[in-house]
Amino acid sequence: MSRYAYIAVDSNKKAINGFMEQPDRSSVISAIRKQHLRPISVKLAPDKKVKSSFENVFNSSKVKNDHLVIMTRQLSVMIGAGVPLIRSLKSLAEYSESDALKQILIAVIKDVEAGSNLGDALGNHPSTFNDVYVNMVRAGEAAGILEDILKRLAIQQEKSTTIRKKVKSAMAYPTVLVVITVLAFFGLMLFVIPQIGKVLLDLGGPDAKLPGITLMMLGISDAFTNFWYIIFPAIFGIIYAFIQYIKTPRGRLQLDTLILNTPIVKKIAQKIAIARFARTFSALMGAGVAVIECLRVTSHSIGNVVYEQAILDAVGEIKNGRSLSSVLGQNELFPAIVAQMLAVGEETGQTDTVLLKVADFYEEEVDTAIESVSSIIEPVMILIMGSMVGLIAASVMMPIASLSQSIK
Repeated sequence: MSRYAYIAVDSNKKAINGFMEQPDRSSVISAIRKQHLRPISVKLAPDKKVKSSFENVFNSSKVKNDHLVIMTRQLSVMIGAGVPLIRSLKSLAEYSESDALKQILIAVIKDVEAGSNLGDALGNHPSTFNDVYVNMVRAGEAAGILEDILKRLAIQQEKSTTIRKKVKSAMAYPTVLVVITVLAFFGLMLFVIPQIGKVLLDLGGPDAKLPGITLMMLGISDAFTNFWYIIFPAIFGIIYAFIQYIKTPRGRLQLDTLILNTPIVKKIAQKIAIARFARTFSALMGAGVAVIECLRVTSHSIGNVVYEQAILDAVGEIKNGRSLSSVLGQNELFPAIVAQMLAVGEETGQTDTVLLKVADFYEEEVDTAIESVSSIIEPVMILIMGSMVGLIAASVMMPIASLSQSIK
C-alpha cells in the first residue's frame, strides 16, 4: 500500500486536501470518485519524517488510553443499536473530547468511505491502535460480531490501563524521594559543605587534622564545585546513553532479563506478563483469530522481550504439531498453573474462557504484590535519606567536637 496526497473538489467547487493509502494511483482516483468528488491532483506523498526529540517531548497528539476506551465502548453501543458504521464514527469524531482522537477518526472515516475495512483504516494509525486492536476488529468484521469484539477490547484496555496506573502509582512515591534525595545531595555538595569546610579550616587552621569522613565529603564537594561543567554534562550524557541503549534490541533484552532476575521486582514483572498474555490471547481467541496469529500478536503486546521471544519460539513448536500447553509447560517463565489451565481449555474447546480466569487471577496477584512492595519501598527510601543526612551531619559534627577539645 502506498500513501498518496490528493486534491479534489466537491459539488460546490470547494477544494478538499487529504491523504489516502491505496495500491496504486487509479485506485485512489476511483475511491475519490466514490465520495462524489472530482480529483484534481493525485501524487505519491513523501515519507513521514521522524519528529525531532524536542517535538516528541512536547508532542500532545498522543491519544490517552481513557479516551480510547470510551471511544471503543461508545462505538460498540452504537453498532449494537443498529447505527451505520460511518454515522457512528462521525458522531464519535464530533463529540470526542480529544482533539488528537478526533483527527484520527476523521482520517478513518475518509478511508472507510473510500472502501477500506474498519480494521484496515485503524491499522493506518499504529501509534493509537496497536496490532491487538486492529486484528480483533478485523476478526470481528469477518465474523459479523464487531459489537462483541469492541466490548472485549474495551474491557481488555481498561484492565491494562488499571495495571499500568497501579504500577505508576506504586513508583510515584519512591521516585519523588529519589529526586529529592539527589537534589538535596547536590545542593549540600555545592552550597553547604564548602561553607562548612571554610569555617572548619578557619577554626582549626591549615594544619588541622580532620576526620576521614569529613575529608571525603570536602573532596567530593571540591570536585563538584570546581568541575561541575564536566561532571554534570557527563552525568546527563551517561543517562541519555543508557536510555538510548535500552531502546535497542540488545539493550531491551538485557534490561528485561535483569528485571526478571531481580528478586523483588521479578515476581511483579512475571505476574504482569502472564496477566497480559492470558487476557490478550483470550481476547484474540474469542474473536476467532487463528492460534498462530494470536501468539504472534500477543507476543508483541506483553512488553517484555524475554516473554516475547519465548512465545515466538512456541510458535515454531506448535507448527510442528505440539500443543501450546505442553510447550509452555516446559518453559520456566510460565507457572505450572498456566500450562494446566491451557490443557483444560484445549480439551474442552474453551481456551479463551479458561485464560480469562487466569488473567483475572494474576491481575489480583499483581495488586497484592504491588501493595506489599509499596509498603517495603517507603521505609527503605526513608532509611536511605536518613543515612545520607546522618553521614553529612557526622562529617560536620566530628571535626567540630575535635576542634572544641583542642581549644580546651
